[in-house]
Amino acid sequence: MAKKLYVGNLSYGTTADSLKAAFSKVGTVISANVISDKMTGRSRGFGFVTYATTEMAQKAIEAFNGKDVDGRAIRVDFARPSEKRENSHA
Repeated sequence: MAKKLYVGNLSYGTTADSLKAAFSKVGTVISANVISDKMTGRSRGFGFVTYATTEMAQKAIEAFNGKDVDGRAIRVDFARPSEKRENSHA
């Protein structure tokens, strides 16, 4: 079963490709994406990596949490399910 990880405190220079390359060292990465600001296109400093299994995801947390990636000590944990957002149109 696929398992998604939250990756925080990313360098603004980190791309989805470089994130996938780094995390592929510990297991099969299904997808990797860096979240960017809709207005500026600049990285928001966090992203998500999805592994094929929970075991691989756990291995990645142990390998990368608190470690340096692109000059920043990143935070890695299991992603929480996204919450429904309420429209705030006035």
